[in-house]
Amino acid sequence: MDDSGIRLPVDTTEDVRTRAAGVSTQVAVLPVGSFEQHGPFLPLTTDTLVACAIAREIAAAYPVHLLPPVTIACSHEHAAWPGTVSISSVTLHAVVRDIADSLRRSGVDALVVVNGHGGNYVLGNVVQESSARGERMALFPAAEDWETARERAGVVTSLLTDMHAGEIETSILLHAHPELLRPGYETSDFVADDRRHLLTLGMAGYTDSGVIGRPSLGSAEKGKALLASFADSFGAYFSMLTESGDDDSVSTEGSVESVDSVGDQK
Repeated sequence: MDDSGIRLPVDTTEDVRTRAAGVSTQVAVLPVGSFEQHGPFLPLTTDTLVACAIAREIAAAYPVHLLPPVTIACSHEHAAWPGTVSISSVTLHAVVRDIADSLRRSGVDALVVVNGHGGNYVLGNVVQESSARGERMALFPAAEDWETARERAGVVTSLLTDMHAGEIETSILLHAHPELLRPGYETSDFVADDRRHLLTLGMAGYTDSGVIGRPSLGSAEKGKALLASFADSFGAYFSMLTESGDDDSVSTEGSVESVDSVGDQK
């Protein structure tokens, strides 16, 4: 592993060719994270690390084409903190569209965007617009998938309270990249459930530390269980994207209907 903690895919073109020979519809998985503050104890790459951890878990369980992550996205609400870098929603929209177009030209017809940052609202628009054009795209995890994972992992904090650098993110990094955590998560809990003016005030209007949640409750065991739950939830998405298309009455359970995958979280 390099110092960034991000394990990039190492497939060769022959690996991709072999995998494609065994499936009727090729599915690519694109992790999308961010480069933003996560308090004094989690790295700026936290959302990317989370998205990559989920995507790797998916790739270990399903025959998908794992792509390298988009590491800078829409983190404007964190602009008050040093180190945060953002691109516009228009740019992120275009990047994902271009990637999907490129994949289709090479024979990969379906794309799943694994979103690790709730502020990437535009990803929901990308998926809706692409689906309306008849293209196969999904956004994962949905809010329901996060809630299922939270319950299965024994995460105590609600999704509303666990907004940023809290129990879930700390747990996933304690499991996947414990070497990247700095001291302090044990004493950095801070709650601000009423965030109705977040889009106007940004995170600085609600927290001085950059943390909203209870990271002290995080554990590696919870992180492992969270990722396992996501792998299970992904099965419905994989089936939906790879079915023949003869039956339009796709079940909405585990579908892309809930496009605001983590609300204003993470």
